[in-house]
Amino acid sequence: MTASTIRRSTAIRSRIAAVGAIAVAGTLLLTGCGDQTKSKNNESGSSSSGSAPLADKLPQSVRNAGVVKVGSDIAYAPVEFKDNSGKTVGIDPDLAAAMGKQLGVKFEFQNGTFDTLITGLRSKRYDIAMSAMTDTKDRQEGVDSTTGKKVGEGVDFLDYFTAGVSIYTPKGKTQNIKTWSDLCGKKLVLQRGTVSEDLAKSEAKKCPSGKTISIQAFDNDQQAQTRLRAGGADAGSSDFPVAAYAVKTSGGGKDFQIVGEQVEAAPYGIAIAKSNTQLRDALQAALDAIIKNGEYDKIIAKWGVGDGSVKAAQINGGK
Repeated sequence: MTASTIRRSTAIRSRIAAVGAIAVAGTLLLTGCGDQTKSKNNESGSSSSGSAPLADKLPQSVRNAGVVKVGSDIAYAPVEFKDNSGKTVGIDPDLAAAMGKQLGVKFEFQNGTFDTLITGLRSKRYDIAMSAMTDTKDRQEGVDSTTGKKVGEGVDFLDYFTAGVSIYTPKGKTQNIKTWSDLCGKKLVLQRGTVSEDLAKSEAKKCPSGKTISIQAFDNDQQAQTRLRAGGADAGSSDFPVAAYAVKTSGGGKDFQIVGEQVEAAPYGIAIAKSNTQLRDALQAALDAIIKNGEYDKIIAKWGVGDGSVKAAQINGGK
C-alpha cells in the first residue's frame, strides 16, 4: 500500500518523508537504545582492499584504518535498530555492508541521539552520519531550521532513499485525527530534532487560542512509542517506514494504527563533512555500484520499502 502525499509549505523542512509499504517479518522486535555509547555490533560486510574494486577511491587514511565510522541513532526500526541478540540490523546497516564490499572497509555503527549526529560529524567523532536523515538545504548550508541562523558550515549529502512523515494513534482510538490540523488540542509524542517536531511546532502556531498541540519530544522514537502505548498521549509521528513498522510489530499489530496521509516525500542522505570530498565521491561510486549490480534492490526489497528506492546516487538533491 502506498499512501498519497500532501503538498506542504516550503517553509516546513523535512527530516523524513516518503513512500513504501512495510512487509518486514513481524517476528523482529522493536529494540535498541538511544544513548551516546558506541555499538559493538558493527554490521558491515567487508572484503580486503585487494578484492574490492573501488578501494583506491577512498582517502588513504580510511584505507589504512579499514573502517568508516558511522554515527547513527540505532533505535529507528526498520532503518537501523538492535535485534534480540543485540546485533545492529536494518536498511542502513545492510546498505553500508554492501558498500563496504565495494570499498574494502568496514562500516562501524556508533550509537548516538539523532540531534547530536551532525555535531559528532563536525568534531570528527564520526566519518559519516547515516541515520534516516533527510537531505535539506538547511542542513547542507548549516542553518538552524527553527531560528534560520547559520550554526555551522553544513554538510554534503549522498542521497540513497526516499521516505515520508506519518501520524499514528492507539489502535481504535483515532479521535478523528486524520491531518496535522486535527492535532490541535491533542498530546503528540515524537523524537526530538526530527521533521515531526518541526511540523508539530509549525502546526501549533496555527491552532486556535487555548487549543495548541502539546508536544512531548523524546531522545528516540521508541521512547515516544512507549509513552503513547501507556496512554500518555493521543498520537505519535515519525517517518512512514518507521511508523508502519511500529504498527505492524508493536503488540503483534494490536497497539497502533496509521491515520491520514503522508507528507511530501524527500530524500534520506548520508551526511559527510564538506571538506571530505574524496570520501563523499568514493561512497557515491560504491552506492552506484550496488545499484547497478542489483544488491541495492535486494536490500530494499528485503525490508519491504521498494517504493522508496532510488535509481542513482545523487549528491545534495534535497530542497
